[in-house]
Amino acid sequence: MNRKTLVLPALAGLLAPVLAACGSSDGAGDGGDPIVVGVATHIEATKAAPAPLDPAQAYDVDAWNVLRATLQTLMRLPRSGTAPVPEAAESCGFRDTQNEQYRCTLRSGLKFSNGHALTAQDVKFSIERMQTINNTNGPVSLLDDIDKVETPSDTEVVFHLSKPDATFPQKLTTPAAAIVDSQVYPKSRLYSGFDVVGSGPYTVKTERSSNRITKAVFTKNPDYKGGEKAQNDKIEMRFFDDSDSVEKALRKGDVDLMNRGLAPDQVKGLENARNNHIALQEMPGQEIRYLAFNTKDPAVSNKAVRQAMAQIINRSDLVRNVYSYTGDPLFSMVPTGLTGHINSFFNKYGNPSVATARKTLQAANITTPVKFTLAYTTNHYGSSTVKEVRALQSQLNATKLFDVRLKGVPSWQQYRDDSLAGKYTVYNMGWFPDIPDADNYIAPFIGKQNFLGSPYRNGKIESQLIPSSRQQSDRNAAAADFKQAQDIIADDVPLLPLWQGKQYVAARDDITGVEWALNSSSGLQIWELGRGVAD
Repeated sequence: MNRKTLVLPALAGLLAPVLAACGSSDGAGDGGDPIVVGVATHIEATKAAPAPLDPAQAYDVDAWNVLRATLQTLMRLPRSGTAPVPEAAESCGFRDTQNEQYRCTLRSGLKFSNGHALTAQDVKFSIERMQTINNTNGPVSLLDDIDKVETPSDTEVVFHLSKPDATFPQKLTTPAAAIVDSQVYPKSRLYSGFDVVGSGPYTVKTERSSNRITKAVFTKNPDYKGGEKAQNDKIEMRFFDDSDSVEKALRKGDVDLMNRGLAPDQVKGLENARNNHIALQEMPGQEIRYLAFNTKDPAVSNKAVRQAMAQIINRSDLVRNVYSYTGDPLFSMVPTGLTGHINSFFNKYGNPSVATARKTLQAANITTPVKFTLAYTTNHYGSSTVKEVRALQSQLNATKLFDVRLKGVPSWQQYRDDSLAGKYTVYNMGWFPDIPDADNYIAPFIGKQNFLGSPYRNGKIESQLIPSSRQQSDRNAAAADFKQAQDIIADDVPLLPLWQGKQYVAARDDITGVEWALNSSSGLQIWELGRGVAD
């Protein structure tokens, strides 16, 4: 899970009449049909990951979209922008100059959907539970810096951090810091299944087929006390196998809105769908796609192999031929638009060069062709992923320096489990930011509890640069640390950035609030959606 959710200038003129014509939201708010959101992926339970909607395990954009609507956090991201504002809290702030003690006062009258009171003790329980369970699939690393949580009263929470962290208020906006009922959720194990007991703007009921959610129905929570104002009474989220199926449902009117996984040809087609009462909105995005390496695997353990790949892969070709310019080439793990971004990979490797890659491999005495399998998830990031990995395979194999085979994995959860277990040599991954800060594109991938389970370590990034950057409340002052970290990653290549995506939301023209549908971490804000009057 960096950017403001704004309509790009080129589309602003087109969309303004549509948005103005929609008027106020009232359809779903007055007992009308629920607003239906189509999602081109699945949330599933597996033996290794049995609790897809438990915040101690959930760590993907789709599960987080469910949790953001149903569980409260102390802070939240605003409708647009990146500065956190109070949510379950009435107020929060650092109480020292070192960014090591953070104190929050809760709103009065908070309670969970089962009627239980929500107190400071539930906040403490939720944080300590996350740390105790320490699930390898989960987002526990976002809370690494919490040393101790105190509750001076039922409405006061004090976080003592083990080291300064100016990004801590943003981390409190994520479902990693979601508040759960201490009388319902087990203290030291996952809450298996698909139920959610929270205090957010909605309650949720799910329908399942086998171990997958097929539909999630969100109903406005009458007891909610927080900073969001729901523009609807009910949202229905339906899960599809692919984005083509969602688009067909959108065009038929069975779905009111879709946003993730749109293929380039779908974007082009939906841009011209006004006559079908559909409007497409383009927004700046901070989604990135990259290759991850198991740096202990013999095929890629020598960084010369990874550097040679960085010297060969043509990002412009990917963006042009696979994604039809719905993204931009990315030369750092930190995307453009964030403070601290530099084009480290371009600065080091320049334009693609087979001759340079050959020299790199020869200097390291690497026998060619280097053989390995590139793994990818077949549906989690959209149908274009298959074309992307095939293009990468073609680029690498055409040089005769590599012999790459492909392996597609249908189940996203299985893909995550296997990647964490080190079963893939090289694998294709995407990243939606947890928080809109450069820190979130470096810290989650480096260190003992990194998101990928990667064996790669770098003492300077872990012990010096990340801690130094987190001491800076002024994030511009942290830019120098981020730039050094990006240069180190470009040299060691434990990760290889590919492209940065734009965000698209397609909706029926009677749906209001589309311009606020995504926050600055690409999270879906379903409470902003309403139903007005179509053109």
